[in-house]
Amino acid sequence: MRIGVNTRFLLKDKLEGLGWYTYQTLIRMVKHHPEDEFIFFFDRPFSNEFIFADNVKGVVLNPPARHPLLWYIWFDWVLPRSIRKYEIDVFYSPDGFLPKNSKAPTCLVMHDLAYAHYPEQINQSARKFYIKNVSKYLKSADQIIAVSNATKLDIIKQCNIDSQKIDVAYNGCRPAFKKASSDLKLIRNKISNGKPYFYFIGAIHPRKNVDKIVAAFNLFKKQSGLDHQLILAGRMAWQTDAIEKAIESSPYKDEIILPGYLSTADAVHYMQAAFALVYPSLFEGFGVPVLEALHCEIPVITSNTSSLPEVVGEAGILVDPTSALEIANAMQKLADEPSLRNQLIEHGKTQRNKFSWDKSAATIYSHLKKLL
Repeated sequence: MRIGVNTRFLLKDKLEGLGWYTYQTLIRMVKHHPEDEFIFFFDRPFSNEFIFADNVKGVVLNPPARHPLLWYIWFDWVLPRSIRKYEIDVFYSPDGFLPKNSKAPTCLVMHDLAYAHYPEQINQSARKFYIKNVSKYLKSADQIIAVSNATKLDIIKQCNIDSQKIDVAYNGCRPAFKKASSDLKLIRNKISNGKPYFYFIGAIHPRKNVDKIVAAFNLFKKQSGLDHQLILAGRMAWQTDAIEKAIESSPYKDEIILPGYLSTADAVHYMQAAFALVYPSLFEGFGVPVLEALHCEIPVITSNTSSLPEVVGEAGILVDPTSALEIANAMQKLADEPSLRNQLIEHGKTQRNKFSWDKSAATIYSHLKKLL
């Protein structure tokens, strides 16, 4: 079987949600199925670290697809020609975009329909593209993979897609995320001068609700008098003015740390040593940091919306993400009740076993095989 893959989010030292899903599912399929040939279609020069084995060929297709007009050219014109040229048997797209007129059967991964729920948080040209094309992608795909049951239900509701066409293949957790084997105090000494800290990680933009985390931290500090700090890790993505203003105007801004985008090694250390993950995102198709926290054995404060209750199970405190007071009260509760914190960690050890990259990669591969 010759499998064509959209790999435009395999970017050296810049892997985020879509990139990690692409990486983790593909590295397993490639190594578990040496009998198959994989053609990885990149939209720019690629690193050889992404050519996982001898049965992978990397192909660069221009133009780089990072603008709505270029998305259209790359997916509707360049990819279909390349699928024919390389005699692709089946095409796998892990980032929610698809060549609608592919001659090969297609398997599409949809991570979320955030554009339909928070259109104001997307620039106008991208929003118009999503509204015009996402439903078409879903209807033209021969098989759809959703990253959570919440996303599956959203696809059915928003786009009127037959549920029989959709299967679920969850995100997994990178192996590096696990309970710390070294002294947490030593890690914290390097990160927060030895002080406990609440932790957020993710690309920083309005849907991640970071300004509300800052507001909640202000309330927590005022009511508790404790020396906990707040770490907000991740690149500043888009529409960050309100977030930057919230940080700058915080009376506790000297206790808010912004380390920027973290390497995997640093992200692991920051998570392992955290007092708790605070992840009250407004909307998530999955919410990978929540799963990473469960593997690092720290408790979670997260939203009672979208997929997040599905991921955290009983291993976290669910809050209304629009209420800074609820988030602050959850912070206070964890600080006041060590037994609750330990209880949530124990629940996490069971909950995390529901999610596996091996299982998800096998699910996707089985559908690729069926499409032949």
